[in-house]
Amino acid sequence: MPLPVLLRSSAILAANWRTSMTSTPARSGMPEHFGIRITDADKDKLVGELDVDDRHLNNSGHVHGGALAAFADDLGGRLAGLNVPPGFRTTTIESKTNIFRACVPGQLTGVAVPVHVGRRMIVLQISIYRPDGKLAAMMVQTQMVLPRESATPPGESGGA
Repeated sequence: MPLPVLLRSSAILAANWRTSMTSTPARSGMPEHFGIRITDADKDKLVGELDVDDRHLNNSGHVHGGALAAFADDLGGRLAGLNVPPGFRTTTIESKTNIFRACVPGQLTGVAVPVHVGRRMIVLQISIYRPDGKLAAMMVQTQMVLPRESATPPGESGGA
């Protein structure tokens, strides 16, 4: 049956990704700029941290809602990536964030869990906790599963 092979492939991919993500502190792009760190990752749960500083604050000195959403979005996208077989990727098609409490500077913790993992769609729930452990925000995110595209543009062979 193809399903067990797919599950084993995903488990191997998740193990390799988890090792590389938790052993490499620096990540490029927005996650590095924001200071997002992955502290634990497997296909059933991903945990990350964000040390809030001036980059993340609004004019009133609280964490900007966009910073909370960006943190949650990064964690959700990375967890979705752990749940697709090799040769596939995901893209966010829907995202909703509820903000329950204001956050002051300090360490935020995000926990992402899959709600549904299908062949074509993955739904995730990401909870963001304040330094005092209280739930600050929750995102529900839907990711579409797509085949990974070649890095070579159409019509080019990649040779000289």
